[in-house]
Amino acid sequence: MATLNIGLTEEQRYGVIELLNRHLSDFYLLNVKTKKYHWDVVGPQFRTLHELWEEHYNALSLNIDETAERIRALGGYPVGTAKGFLELATIKEHPNDLPSATEMVARLASDHEQVIRNLRTDISRSSEEFKDEGTADFLTGIMEQHEEMAWMLRSFVEGERLDSSGNRPNSETKPTINA
Repeated sequence: MATLNIGLTEEQRYGVIELLNRHLSDFYLLNVKTKKYHWDVVGPQFRTLHELWEEHYNALSLNIDETAERIRALGGYPVGTAKGFLELATIKEHPNDLPSATEMVARLASDHEQVIRNLRTDISRSSEEFKDEGTADFLTGIMEQHEEMAWMLRSFVEGERLDSSGNRPNSETKPTINA
């Protein structure tokens, strides 16, 4: 790792680079899964999901590049192999599996939520443990993107559970929040 004088100790930079590489691995694997589902989805929602997932994997691709560049800016080197990504990623693959469109959506929503939980933890670590507000801010922006993607995916799956009158069959009534 390069010697830099940017107000962070070598230990702080190592810590941030390590957590960024874990996120890079999750982003990369999530991008691959999103692209695969984009190719494989069938059924009445094909076009809607095909287009949504194209938007998502394009956004993920930008995040991958920006994360790798953040790692380089901190003097480190990004993970760059499939083996490395799989070793560090917290989300999992489902090889040789072709789920229904709704299951694809549910899996991607779950993966985005996992990424969000990881980001929340590491935003705090970046700021508090490693004193790197720049990385905390960088990760916050990415987290907000994943929150929106997860919301869109959850909304699709929740819509699958509505009956013809727009109600959720056999669900408990939840209180509404009045503005």
